[in-house]
Amino acid sequence: MAHAEAGFRFVNRLSNKARGVADLRPGSGLLFLVTVLLAGCGGAATREEAPASELTIAAAADLQFALAELAESFRKNHPQVHVKTVLGSSSKLYSQALNQAPFDILLSANVEFPQRLIEQGCGDPDSLFRYARGQIVVWVPVNLPIAVEELGMNSLLHPSVRKIAIANPRHAPYGMAAEAAMRHYGLYEQVHDRLVLAENIAQAAQFVESGAADVGIIARSLAVAPGLRDKGRYWLVPLDAYPPLEQAGVILSRTRNRGAAEAWRNMMTGREGREILRRHGFLVSEE
Repeated sequence: MAHAEAGFRFVNRLSNKARGVADLRPGSGLLFLVTVLLAGCGGAATREEAPASELTIAAAADLQFALAELAESFRKNHPQVHVKTVLGSSSKLYSQALNQAPFDILLSANVEFPQRLIEQGCGDPDSLFRYARGQIVVWVPVNLPIAVEELGMNSLLHPSVRKIAIANPRHAPYGMAAEAAMRHYGLYEQVHDRLVLAENIAQAAQFVESGAADVGIIARSLAVAPGLRDKGRYWLVPLDAYPPLEQAGVILSRTRNRGAAEAWRNMMTGREGREILRRHGFLVSEE
């Protein structure tokens, strides 16, 4: 049985306007260290146990703004539960969950990582739930003379575009979708040397917002968020251009807060949760 120390540096926040989500910008000094005993997902960790009234939700970065509103809605009906949120790329949050990070729920940008947690004994097999389908857009800042609404994916070929921000396709579902869309339109080989790979989709949006990249293929949920919606224009990439971003969640098997975790799942998949997700640019079921 091996012992390991897992250190986690949480991801950048796209904006300070999302209440209820921790400030994760570089330089904020937020470094979350957890020393764990790697004895399987059901094993005991050396960390101090969280109080039963605390719920920690690890969520894909595209949920940043929706998550703040979801948490606020949850607190209204469950004021006794303190909700903590952690944002990151789905793959890194998955790895941290495997290493016994103190999460109660994982909300992934795909269904694969929750399913893997279940297969490896880290997720409750009866708790898997699909909550939304993500969408990608080509986003262009207002100061660039690119008619993105007309050019669509061909905006990437505009002479003013030197750098294109996407999430890293090696581990981020939104990055995989962006690469697939570029290949679908036959553009990948023409632009791949101009790609700027971000740690997650929120950082990709930050790159293009800050000017570190000229154009970005980002989540629609971030394009319509307060930080970006007045700073640029976007073209919605057709759904048939990339594999479905079926987003799913799972309750971790080692949670001490099963009741609160189930209440969160019910809220998120219920009418109010679906409406919040819809407002933030996600596709959700009507039922």
